[in-house]
Amino acid sequence: MSQPPPPPNQPPQQPGFGPPQEPSEAQPPAPSAPATPPTPPAQPPAGPDVNKAPQPQPGYGYPQAPGTPPPAAPPTPPQGPGYGYPQQPPAGYGYPAQQPGPYGQPQQPGPYGQQPGPYGQPQQPGPYGQQPPYGYAQPTVPMQAQPGQPGGGRKINAQVAIIVSAVVAIALIVGGGVWYANSSGKDDDKQTTAEGGDTKGGEGDGKEGGSGDGGATTGEAKEKAPAATGSKVLFQVPSPKVPKGVTTISIAGSWLTDSVYAKSGLSEITGYDRKTGTKKWTLDLPGPVCAATPHITEDDKTAIVHKPAMPSKTDPQACTEVAVIDLAAGSKVWTKTAKSGTMPVSFNNVTIGGGTVAAGSTSGGAAWDLATGDERWAPKTSDSCYDAGYGGGAKLVAVRKCGSYDQRQLHIQNVDPKSGDILAEYKMDEGIEYAAVVSTDPLVVAADVGDSAGDGSGISDFFSIDNKTGKLRARLSAPGDEFAARCDAIYKVENCTGVTVGNDRLYIATEEHDSGGDSYSQTNEVVAFDLATGKQTGQRADAGENYEIFPLRMDGPNVIAYKRPPYDKGGQVVSIDGESFKETVLMENPSTEAVRDVESRMSPDYSEIQFGQGGLYMSSVYASDFTSREKEYSVIAFGTG
Repeated sequence: MSQPPPPPNQPPQQPGFGPPQEPSEAQPPAPSAPATPPTPPAQPPAGPDVNKAPQPQPGYGYPQAPGTPPPAAPPTPPQGPGYGYPQQPPAGYGYPAQQPGPYGQPQQPGPYGQQPGPYGQPQQPGPYGQQPPYGYAQPTVPMQAQPGQPGGGRKINAQVAIIVSAVVAIALIVGGGVWYANSSGKDDDKQTTAEGGDTKGGEGDGKEGGSGDGGATTGEAKEKAPAATGSKVLFQVPSPKVPKGVTTISIAGSWLTDSVYAKSGLSEITGYDRKTGTKKWTLDLPGPVCAATPHITEDDKTAIVHKPAMPSKTDPQACTEVAVIDLAAGSKVWTKTAKSGTMPVSFNNVTIGGGTVAAGSTSGGAAWDLATGDERWAPKTSDSCYDAGYGGGAKLVAVRKCGSYDQRQLHIQNVDPKSGDILAEYKMDEGIEYAAVVSTDPLVVAADVGDSAGDGSGISDFFSIDNKTGKLRARLSAPGDEFAARCDAIYKVENCTGVTVGNDRLYIATEEHDSGGDSYSQTNEVVAFDLATGKQTGQRADAGENYEIFPLRMDGPNVIAYKRPPYDKGGQVVSIDGESFKETVLMENPSTEAVRDVESRMSPDYSEIQFGQGGLYMSSVYASDFTSREKEYSVIAFGTG
């Protein structure tokens, strides 16, 4: 998977009783030359059995708080070629050149001598199931072979997880980066990001690329195969230059309406014509966007969190400003702040649900009327409980944390958007430290139970919950060495990729594995789980040799998925029939080297990918002064016809 810029080298503060403190920004280490990848194995490890019954997970119980890590963050791994790749690819857009192993140790091959992933980017785990935010590189350490362990070297031991946990925890805050959730709106909310659920009853997905949280999907699929599926590049947007003395700045946030593709810049949001890339409007902001909801209302409103000024080396600024943006007019509707005691709250996440804008963090939260900006309610905080964040769209769901670090209990609450009253609540077993909201209707949350995922995905299990009664419908076992979905819930609650929800099913990507035969090619699949039973349905959509498939969102009863290509081809967008699982190609991108060079850097795990009405829009979420190229791009758009 694609590697973003490295995390800062300042460790987070030690967690304790009550809400943890938020670390300040720090600067990432300087890059160095890449190392040479290992040679291909004679016999690559076999991939997961995607049709086998889920295996029981280890018991509940979360490890004790990590100790303080070394002062410097472990550098990123070398970028080596994928199977059959003829040469070393250049560093990704806005990404630093790769560095040798930590503490001067050389890089080691994974189990069985397995090669890195596609485009030479190794699959690396993160701490406690957490992924760094878009645009941050995953710290790593040398990996020794583990006999009998599947997953191509993606596992790490507990000691390493503790070290990396501290590094990534601060990386999640620095720059105010954000990932996007898998839920969107019924009523007045729609989702336009890559990782979405379906919209129940066909409501809320009126925007192209939009989707919501559909259980009993009744809407019709809107995306149809064109007469010619071959695409062309519609436009590209150069990556902005960061100010002197600042290494990395968040440019999180992108939205797709019927006529506009909108994208965050350093301290602005720009609306582009979907087909030509012509600027239709530019909204200036005082500082960078820290977090952005993927949801869009029927009248093209969305919400962001931004800084009150541009960060500097001496003043990184906090993410205190919550704003509603009119994507049709390119204007700001209102801006609000909140206080915890006498201190302004620095928000980690923001969402929209039921006409309410809700923003949360470890130090407090607030909710405002979407139309007027009037405050509706604020979560009750104490020394032992606080709202970590919210999932939006069809419903508004809070993840409330109670208890000390080593006795944490998470309360998954379906709340009334207007009053904040709890409509239903599910209490997870103690010891589960983090949970992410995958969908709000039907309600599905992901968690790494007992830190058992082991691959940095943040997921060992999904929990299907009745959002009317708060009762558990089913627990879906998704071992980290078999499934490739990722969630990052340390500070972001809506933050999952490689998974979507619709038809009362969960659609998830499997890990890459040997495609069979005499070649060393890799592949993976999308499989389905029944949310009522927790069991696999037996449905499977294959990526194809040397492709890697990622579910993006629902389109009525169908799944829209992106296929990351081998080194010599362009990517594809396919529609997977929700019942038969038949794949229909909607788009195939050019295979020319210049186009592949840009597309290959827009990893589905660390980029924003949106597709709608024959248009594919891929963008990065960080701008950095780390560069190995004369020309960097933050956006590339493809279109058919």
